[in-house]
Amino acid sequence: MLLDLQSRPILPPDRQVLSELDWSEIAALWNGNELSALHDLLNARWSRLIRNSVLGAADPEAEFLQGLAFAALALFFTQHRNQEGALILLDDAVFALGKYRPRFLGVQVEPIVGCLQEMRPLIASLPADGENPSFPFVYAKFEYDRAAP
Repeated sequence: MLLDLQSRPILPPDRQVLSELDWSEIAALWNGNELSALHDLLNARWSRLIRNSVLGAADPEAEFLQGLAFAALALFFTQHRNQEGALILLDDAVFALGKYRPRFLGVQVEPIVGCLQEMRPLIASLPADGENPSFPFVYAKFEYDRAAP
């Protein structure tokens, strides 16, 4: 295996990610229970944001996007009989998003974190591959300030 040891310039982080972020699209996916698609969208934006960033995943905006992605995937997993995965991601989401309460980048974070914390005991009580008995599945709606970010 050959290593490419040529020096390459370090590019600035892709801050255009935030200016291109359409909270209405994110809200539509979240509120429409399109959680897998939402996770993929947020993860792609997160990846672009941390690329070449000195702070990497510790960048506050990146951490926030990752927290939202964790929350979306936790909600998806609990609806698809993966309670073990849902619980892990739920805890990761609460940890990441809790730092940005009550709102960040125009997003109302408090209802999301509150909902996840409320759901945790139920999910923890279910078998790892058990069905979530909540039907229809209800969770906090995604709310944001229309003028942000």
